[in-house]
Amino acid sequence: MKFLFLLFIIIPIIEITVLINVGEAIGAWNTVGLVLLSAFIGVNMLRYQGISTLARAQERANQGEIPGKEMIEGIVLAVGGALLITPGFVTDVIGFSCLLPFTRKTFAAKLMSRFTIVAAQQSRAGSAQFYSSDPFQQSAHEQNIPPRGEGDVIDGEFKRKD
Repeated sequence: MKFLFLLFIIIPIIEITVLINVGEAIGAWNTVGLVLLSAFIGVNMLRYQGISTLARAQERANQGEIPGKEMIEGIVLAVGGALLITPGFVTDVIGFSCLLPFTRKTFAAKLMSRFTIVAAQQSRAGSAQFYSSDPFQQSAHEQNIPPRGEGDVIDGEFKRKD
């Protein structure tokens, strides 16, 4: 918690210092124009990257796989978008690095090392089966492993007698 508090104190001080120095070098209106231009470019990049990530997630979901990697990339994209609409050059650099595919995948890989994706699948008997998945490994389909839940099904009835 102390880390977040320091982050919210230090980042604005750095941003104000950088904005003042850039404003002195190129002028106040040019600095405002650069901040607005970076926000405009960032929003358009966010839209394009978000749509492509969503399409990949839908494709994996349609194949019966867990789109864990795409979900984490979506979180990184959202953080990058929030940083880009925040006025300042330091947050813009971090935000753009969240939007570029190669750095975004690096951030997602670091985040995925801290998460476990768990999915539930409803079986025919009505009970839920839970599967854990590492989205950076090959899927069961890619490894030619038959899907879980297929096999002999025994149907029966019972009565409880106390």
